[in-house]
Amino acid sequence: MAAWYQDPEVDEGPIISARVRLARNVKKYPFRPKLSEEQARAMVAEATGALMNDRTAWAEQFKVIDPAEHSESDRRMFIEKHIISREFDKDDLPRGLLLQDDFNVSIMLNEEDHIRIQTLCPGDDITSCWESANRIDDLIEESVEFAFDNDFGYLTACPTNVGTGMRASFMIHLPMLEKTGQLKNLLPAIGKFGIAIRGIYGEGSESMGGIYQISNQITLGKSEHDIIQGLQSVTNNVIEKENWMREKMFDKHGVDIENNIYRAYGVLAYSRKATLKEAMDMLSEIRLGYSLRLLDLPKPQKSIYQIMMEIQPGHLIKEAGKDLDEAEQDKARAEYLRQTITN
Repeated sequence: MAAWYQDPEVDEGPIISARVRLARNVKKYPFRPKLSEEQARAMVAEATGALMNDRTAWAEQFKVIDPAEHSESDRRMFIEKHIISREFDKDDLPRGLLLQDDFNVSIMLNEEDHIRIQTLCPGDDITSCWESANRIDDLIEESVEFAFDNDFGYLTACPTNVGTGMRASFMIHLPMLEKTGQLKNLLPAIGKFGIAIRGIYGEGSESMGGIYQISNQITLGKSEHDIIQGLQSVTNNVIEKENWMREKMFDKHGVDIENNIYRAYGVLAYSRKATLKEAMDMLSEIRLGYSLRLLDLPKPQKSIYQIMMEIQPGHLIKEAGKDLDEAEQDKARAEYLRQTITN
């Protein structure tokens, strides 16, 4: 199976991908702030054993990774692929990562909670994400007792995750709402529905290339179905506003928009240096151009979002096989874009 970001569907509309994350804690161990090194190591072994054993077909699909044995650039690349969180990378307790071969499922052990199950799907297929996460959750729970309260649900390190322990989200491309400043006006209204819009890597991160994450904030008192339905409803509303703004702006500034899209394509096809911000902004223009059927040029063999991932610092350093300073990254990024955009 191909990785989610290699699927053509990630470039078909505003929604790039869907994600479901389940937070779980093992009942017999203290929560992360009180977890000793010995307990952390034991928890990793127990959780890993629950999935990686002979009775489950999942074991053949996963590999076990110790983040401490990987370089900083490797871990940064994992963050750029949305495999691990930035918080997971910073921790110094024993940790573990169970990673499906196609990168569509990852399980972080000893992040903020003992177990974080994450599933990713291309486009808006959040139902498939939930079904995969739920199967893995049930399998682990066959041999591991989770911290659970009959009144409150699953108990988590952060009170906002108590209940289902579920965060559902879409990664979404909102270039026109961003450019016109209308996105900021939407945030208060969206927040009233228990939904938040954050940067490309979630909480505390900034947007790049008009890419945002939209996710639920409340899990207590709601079922998984309620969370997904609420997220889909709000996301559809945001997309309607994005599409309306695209039509409005194109009616007023159609030639300028088309010019910006073709200029972005030309710059990336021929430039010798490109900073991350300017490259992401121009890729955003190109993605918009293909979405609106304005860019009458062959699409790259890779999805625009995959290209966005592969121009990030961790990917460039990994590909070079050596450390690169910012100037060297700008050169490597431009070379990669020249080779990729027109092929």
